Amino acid sequence: MKSQTTKQKKITILGSTGSIGCNALDVVRSFPEQFKIIGLSAYSNIDLLKKQIKEFKPQFVSVADENSAYNLEKEFKNITIFTGKEGLKQISIIKVDIVLCAVVGAVGLEPLLNAIENKNNIAIANKEPLVMAGRLITKKVKEHAVKLIPVDSEHSAIFQCLIGHDVNTVEKIYLTASGGPFYNKSIKDLEKVTPAEAIKHPRWSMGKKISIDSATLMNKGLEIIEAMWLFGLQESKIDVVIHPQSIVHGLVEFFDGNMLAHLGPTDMKLPILFSFTYPERSLKSIKKINIKELSNLTFDYPDEKKFPCLKIARIVAQGGGLQPTVLNASNEVAVQSFCEGKIRFTDIYKVVEKVLEQNLYTNCNNYNLETVLNVDKEVRKKTHETIRQLTK
Repeated sequence: MKSQTTKQKKITILGSTGSIGCNALDVVRSFPEQFKIIGLSAYSNIDLLKKQIKEFKPQFVSVADENSAYNLEKEFKNITIFTGKEGLKQISIIKVDIVLCAVVGAVGLEPLLNAIENKNNIAIANKEPLVMAGRLITKKVKEHAVKLIPVDSEHSAIFQCLIGHDVNTVEKIYLTASGGPFYNKSIKDLEKVTPAEAIKHPRWSMGKKISIDSATLMNKGLEIIEAMWLFGLQESKIDVVIHPQSIVHGLVEFFDGNMLAHLGPTDMKLPILFSFTYPERSLKSIKKINIKELSNLTFDYPDEKKFPCLKIARIVAQGGGLQPTVLNASNEVAVQSFCEGKIRFTDIYKVVEKVLEQNLYTNCNNYNLETVLNVDKEVRKKTHETIRQLTK
């Protein structure tokens, strides 16, 4: 393995104004000799996007609505501006060294597939597409011979621990979790949790949706399914452990009894940097651990009675098929409804569970993009109906 990037890599960031996108641009800012921004996409934070355009001077930009595109075209005459769903497709197929997929939720699936089909290597920070269509994504990755590099801190950790090792020698992998902001609260206390409280993660600075998933531990359930596709492992070989210090991001246990652990600061810029330089490593760091921080590392198993989302996701992972698509869609709608004050924090899992109990789309004979998108759309409708019934 080489030790340093020898050429400036061209990068497109899908979701540049979100938490991951901003961290990625911090990485580019710190390593201007190694990385060049070619494309940026954003949804609604146009003011921040304008600042990013002025600083990083991309050739291509994609925004959600035509009015924003029109205003950007007037201000930045030398940049190609795309718009809407088709705009995400257009910017994702531009040939670069790496497309960072950091668009939140299911909307990131199609641009991800477009990027793969046009032989762009992928740094994937958005777990929802792998949850809802992991089989389809990994099939496309093999067909087009591109790299799929995880950015999620836990999956990046496992990915790095597995370098040079045959996955068939793995006994088990462990995804670590801080436990979120409510791990020590009672079930009764959880019923009173507000959206403002749920987005305050004790260790990580993240977007609203992923912060709430972390608070319910659904995030870890989704990560189990994500890990199954990324590493070719069965659900039974993936465990979750609570590690409040968030220093150990992943562990791999091998059949011979040896275990490798990945340690790092709680800073998403490190896995992002690794995804940009892979298969090389940067010779300059962004942040390092103080060895004294390693004096008190603790691990425990999660309480699935208090946080049933994790158990629900495990059952879905075991069943496979289109059930992960159902899980992802229903959870996205439930989280949004919680954010809007329509349901309680503890109703999130109840909504997801009720939708899954309907045994929708258990037949998976026709597994393709159209099927996945149709199921996603229908499940969202069913979830809204379930929420209306729950809140009557």
